[in-house]
Amino acid sequence: MKIGFVGLGIMGRPMAQNLMKGGHTLYLFSRSGVPQDVVGDKGIACQSPKEVARNSEIIITMVPDTPHVEAALFGKDGVAEGLSAGKIVVDMSSISPIETKQFAARINKLECEYVDAPVSGGEVGAKNAALTIMVGGTEAAFAKVKPLFELMGKNITLVGGNGDGQTCKVANQIIVALTIEAVGEALLFASKAGADPAKVRQALMGGFASSKILEVHGERMIKRTFDPGFRIELHQKDLNLALSGARALNISLPNTATCQELFNACAAHGGSAWDHSAMVRALEMLAKHEISQK
Repeated sequence: MKIGFVGLGIMGRPMAQNLMKGGHTLYLFSRSGVPQDVVGDKGIACQSPKEVARNSEIIITMVPDTPHVEAALFGKDGVAEGLSAGKIVVDMSSISPIETKQFAARINKLECEYVDAPVSGGEVGAKNAALTIMVGGTEAAFAKVKPLFELMGKNITLVGGNGDGQTCKVANQIIVALTIEAVGEALLFASKAGADPAKVRQALMGGFASSKILEVHGERMIKRTFDPGFRIELHQKDLNLALSGARALNISLPNTATCQELFNACAAHGGSAWDHSAMVRALEMLAKHEISQK
């Protein structure tokens, strides 16, 4: 199948590579230039999203934020200009559910299908083709793109119609942020109390407190490995979607707001590009104590 792929950053690059490993030809575009290691027999560099769309049956976007998706789809030389009836646009970025519905309506008017399919699993999941993919769209469109999703992920769920995939991703990011905060507090408490946080983490991994975040991000906190990963500034963007959505729905998300303030504190100290596990640094500043392995 001829697939278009727009956005070849930390996540998009390995996702595109996994599609090529699956035998598909990819037409590629990235604002920062197409990396040479994805160009070859199966990877063809294009000059614009329009050129990508013109040559492809299914076009995937994987870019940082809502304005970037809008620009890629509807800007000058964007995807929309290269579409013809029957093609499918798949946005795998994490963006606003409300604007996703608007984008879908605009693509539908061009007699094309739109699927929102944000992912969870980070760079490791992208490289290992083990992403969780949360999908919004019609059952017919989902059936067509699911074989592609299976080359990039393992847990693939059609949540509902357009926008529901993005709503699910926002919910995911709430849980991830709050769990990072909880793991950070627990390991900070253990370290300040004089226990070895590495051994505490090992013990907790066998109990009810066990989680993927305790496993992966707990280790990052202890070993001080805060290279992304998933950047704090991207998680801030996702929590902004959660908090603005909560205001629109007239609900309160108090602990989500707390986590956003901790991310804001990290950003104020130059940490926008730190891995989101580095939220613990804000807690450490409050405690005047740094987690350290004995």
